[in-house]
Parts: sequence; C-alpha cells; structure tokens
Amino acid sequence: MLDSSLPSLSEPTATLAAGTVLLHRGDVVDRIVHVMQGRVVLGVMGHGDMAHQLGVVEGPFWLEAASGLMDLPHVVDAVAETEVQVQYVRVPDFVAQVRALPEASQTLLMDMARSQRQQTELAVSRLAKDADARCAEWLLRHAEPVDLSGSLAVKLTERKRTIAAQLGIAPETFSRVLRHLRDRQLISGGGRVLGLPNPQALRELAGV
Repeated sequence: MLDSSLPSLSEPTATLAAGTVLLHRGDVVDRIVHVMQGRVVLGVMGHGDMAHQLGVVEGPFWLEAASGLMDLPHVVDAVAETEVQVQYVRVPDFVAQVRALPEASQTLLMDMARSQRQQTELAVSRLAKDADARCAEWLLRHAEPVDLSGSLAVKLTERKRTIAAQLGIAPETFSRVLRHLRDRQLISGGGRVLGLPNPQALRELAGV
C-alpha cells in the first residue's frame, strides 16, 4: 500500500498552532495534507467554531486523501486540536504515487476511497442537515437521466424503510418528506420511479 511518508516526494513540512483550520469543507483539493504529528478534529464548522464534530484523528494520518484521489471537494472541515506538524503534497504527485502501485493495489485503494467518501458524506449529512435536505441530497445522488432532454428520475430499488435507515430518519419521516417534496413540485410520479422536475431547486434544498 501507499507509504505514509512518501519520501520520494521530498515535500517540505510545517508546524502549525492549535486552532489552525487545515481543511475547509467544499474547497477544491489542490494538495493533500499529511498530518505527521498532532491531533486534528474533523467535522462541520459554523460561525468560526466546530459546530458538529465527527471525530478526532492523530498523526500520522492523511486528511481527505479520498477527495484528492476522486477529484472532489473536501467533505469535512478539519481543525488542529494540538500543535501539528504537516506535510503538503500536490494532488498530481500523490496520484502519481498511487498509479505506481500494482493494479490490484490501485483497485483496492480506489474502492476504499469511494467507500470512505460515501460514509463521510452520509455522516456529515446527518450532522448538518435536516430531513428534507438529506432526502434531497439522496435523490440527487441516485438520479439518472431518462431521455435525451436531460430529465432526471430516481428508481427506488430498496424498501423505503431501508432508505430511511440510510438517511438516519424514521420511515414515517421519509414518507412525510416525500409528500412535502411532491407538494412543492420537486418530485413527481409515484411507485418505484420518482421524477425530478426541478433538480436546481433540489440542489438548493440539499445545499450542494
């Protein structure tokens, strides 16, 4: 697997004070932060403080490496809880190191990155969003084009009880939210296929 130090990159290190914001949720990933020493709090910030905490990690640890590998923005905020020593690695250099691995290792690493990203997105959604926003985000994530016009629809391949559990809400709440979204003309249809007539409004509701 990928060596935690990546000595071949020869990247400089920096020592940062406790309270330093290391990652901003939603920012484009242009470099990956390797925490060599110290503790970092992960979560969702609000008004300058960590409003919702997901957990604490301790170096050596790669912060949001999955986002860099998948070319996606940061999904969490990260703040140094103690003084930390970090190493910044350019995304192209990091990706090059991954591509130098055997194919089986690359496949395993990317599968793990996708799984980690999905789990983190779900955890952040449960922390920071209400039931309506979570449902809107879920619908957008599972939407597929249905014709050449670009219209979107979602096929409910799982029971509503299972989907509700994924969203961290009660089945009754999930049904209520779907009725609410239908009343607002944000979803259409019924049964196992839901149309999304206004994806932009859903994105605004979901905060994505």
